[in-house]
Amino acid sequence: MIFGILASNSDVKKLLRELDVMNSVIAQLAPEEEVVIHEFASLCLANMSVEYTGKVQILEHGGLEPLLRLLSSPDPDVKKNSIECIYNLVQDFQCRSTLQELNAIPSMLELLKSEYPVIQLLALKTLGIITNDKESRMMLRDNQGLDYLIKILETKEMNDLHIEALFVIANCLEDMDTVVLMQQTGGLKKLLWFAENSSVPDIQKNAAKAITKAACDSENRKLFHEQEVEKCLVTLLGSESDGTKIAASQAISAMCENTSSKDYFNTQGIPQIVQLLKSDNEEVREAAALALANLTTCNPANANVAAEADAIDPLISILSSKRDGAIANAATVLTNMAMQEPLRIAIHSHDIMHAIINPLHSTNTVVQSKAALTVAATACDVETRTELRNCGGLEPLIELLRSKNNEVRRHASWAIMVCANDELMAVELCKLGALDVLAEINLSVTQKNKFSEAAYNKLLNSNLPLKYSQTGCLSSSNIISDGFYDYGRINTGTKLLPLKELCLQELNDQRAVLLINSKSDVSPPPSTEDKSSDVGYGRSISSSSSLRRASKEKTNFRFSTGLGSPTEEKSESASGRNTGLSKSAAKEKGSRKGRGKKEEEKVKEEEEVLTVPKLTEGSPDKEWSPPHDPEFCMYVYEVTKSILPVTNVKEQIETLAKYVADKMGGKIPKEKLSDFSWELHISELKFQLKSNVIPIGYIKKGIFYHRALLFKALADKIGIGCCLVRGEYSRAWNEVKLLNEVHKGTVGGGTAPEVYIVDLMFHPGALMKVGSRDADLYRLL
Repeated sequence: MIFGILASNSDVKKLLRELDVMNSVIAQLAPEEEVVIHEFASLCLANMSVEYTGKVQILEHGGLEPLLRLLSSPDPDVKKNSIECIYNLVQDFQCRSTLQELNAIPSMLELLKSEYPVIQLLALKTLGIITNDKESRMMLRDNQGLDYLIKILETKEMNDLHIEALFVIANCLEDMDTVVLMQQTGGLKKLLWFAENSSVPDIQKNAAKAITKAACDSENRKLFHEQEVEKCLVTLLGSESDGTKIAASQAISAMCENTSSKDYFNTQGIPQIVQLLKSDNEEVREAAALALANLTTCNPANANVAAEADAIDPLISILSSKRDGAIANAATVLTNMAMQEPLRIAIHSHDIMHAIINPLHSTNTVVQSKAALTVAATACDVETRTELRNCGGLEPLIELLRSKNNEVRRHASWAIMVCANDELMAVELCKLGALDVLAEINLSVTQKNKFSEAAYNKLLNSNLPLKYSQTGCLSSSNIISDGFYDYGRINTGTKLLPLKELCLQELNDQRAVLLINSKSDVSPPPSTEDKSSDVGYGRSISSSSSLRRASKEKTNFRFSTGLGSPTEEKSESASGRNTGLSKSAAKEKGSRKGRGKKEEEKVKEEEEVLTVPKLTEGSPDKEWSPPHDPEFCMYVYEVTKSILPVTNVKEQIETLAKYVADKMGGKIPKEKLSDFSWELHISELKFQLKSNVIPIGYIKKGIFYHRALLFKALADKIGIGCCLVRGEYSRAWNEVKLLNEVHKGTVGGGTAPEVYIVDLMFHPGALMKVGSRDADLYRLL
């Protein structure tokens, strides 16, 4: 008796453990001992079992089995102390597994018949813990435990036990067999009626929790739907208790996995849930948002009903909540709604982009993921994307790309891919470093994903020089525009210098950078007389009349012919006159050969001043512009005038191929390819221009990659779809799609077009089918 009473004191408990009296106390539980000894020995163990160390000692000394035996003692105090001790012990998993071996369930169920509520309550609490294990639930069902529990619920005098009884039932309902049994015996209907009609909030709450647990199984959801559980849950939403509202919302969330239940809530339930979004209780708002998130997922009809119930405004407000779960759920609902354009417009009118910024800065990965997905779903028009950029939403999105969470990276990549649909937005994202981060992600096998690759390619499409340098391929949808340059092959992740820096670099022995630029710097004066056109990057032809004149007077574009002596070319430039090739001009050139050395040097200096662009100098007030290419301007004019009107695509391609080959040195037989001194020509151009950047029109002796680039640039100008592909050993080629002549005009549209390689070198204009021997030889495959 003394030990039993004193053991409630923590200091005494500690001292008793040190004295190792547990074995002696357990020995007093032997059947031959008197009831009063059992009472106080079990009281001592009940007090000692409160702490973990005491639990361990009781189990180690085999105290569980005699305690279970005492559950059938005729003395209520012994029963009470024994079940209390067992309740403390079953908090430990090891003890629960031992109980199953000792077949403890029947003894505990017998305690439910006790006339003492405290014993019944302790028995229910113990059952509530051990029925978390499937084996214990099976034992309870096999011993007709559900009948005991339903009887307790049906007895009004036992209302103090209803909450714990519902907790045990909730555990049991996780098993399909239990749900079927309850449905067959009418227990399920009784449970739902009890939940709907009880006046005790905690009982309603636990009943809803029981439904939530059971609804985790698909078959259970079907049975619940047959029992019209939805009606019960909608009733519980109107409870005055916040706890019941939360439990009912969670149950609805679970039942939403059943399509029929989701459709039921379309007409009843969603308006009530929307009202809960406006609650002052943060937990209620979170649970309501969760229910709405599940209701609107893959269900446009429910999304419409939610919008009609004015859900958008409270959902936007929840985005500023202090609860991460509420924010994530609200973002999910908005994402689901945004799948429909009318709702997306409505969401945008509620200033969604300002509201989503804080969630994007959250430290919670779930919130980050859902917020990024919301951006991907709502930023589908220029106005919304611009608003996102103005609100400072691009920076946190790019930061989310660095997340270690796979889903966050995936959704952030998705959002950036959507934003990159605008060229200006794509350029801004590149400036902020999105391209570099995505490149780094895609180098990692574990971090990259389909969206990161798609976002990277999307951004590359706004930076075609980088795309061509890294991937070696431009598709027919990648339209080359003015300012495009081919730097050559670089590895993924390597930074490509901007054109301005490349132009301002000192001359070096690296591969020449090819520039495409048909923009004119200065419009010609309104005069009918021909004017000379300087090769320097400061002037170019800009009018169609000038282009026509230029086509007749090709020597206006010095260094472009690749013919004639440097002295003759320089003399032409120094003369300041029309440089058209004529007999008088030829005589004038001949007469200048005899000039004195000093005069010749002076002419040379003047020529260099006129013809060589000084890219390192210039007025600080004048904005830098890329080098101009009057010859390429003339090319564009000529192909627009002569090839664009041709109606047959194949003829257009063949004619353009011959045109390009003619401008780049003509047809080159395979056996004379090694004698084609294009390298010297390119080196001379670099030296004469004092730059590593060469406008494409200046090149008059071009190899595969020069010709392929010029073909692609001109084809894009006149709307011929073609790809540009870089190969090895200075090879590059153009691929075009043409419908096979055999299938043209056939009923049903014929077959898919076939891909051909355009020959620009050996037989300009010839088309080689991809996969053929000629095509493979051309590409050095």
